[in-house]
Amino acid sequence: MCYLIAKDRESHGCLAFKTTHGKHLVELKRKLNRAVGYKGVQLVTISRPTAYGEYAPYQFVDTEQEFEKNVKALRP
Repeated sequence: MCYLIAKDRESHGCLAFKTTHGKHLVELKRKLNRAVGYKGVQLVTISRPTAYGEYAPYQFVDTEQEFEKNVKALRP
């Protein structure tokens, strides 16, 4: 288990989605990086939110679709 974090470099806090390591995660990160990577959104995979206070506060989302939608809305 891991968390995919989306951080807008210009704001405080981040989006977090609980997922698992593997090919699907790699493809999801590539897809999102193509969509927002050059707009100042950082995508990071972490083991547990409590260990990475620099990304707090965390806004957790329940589904991959919700995560994608919210990540794409971070930056115009």
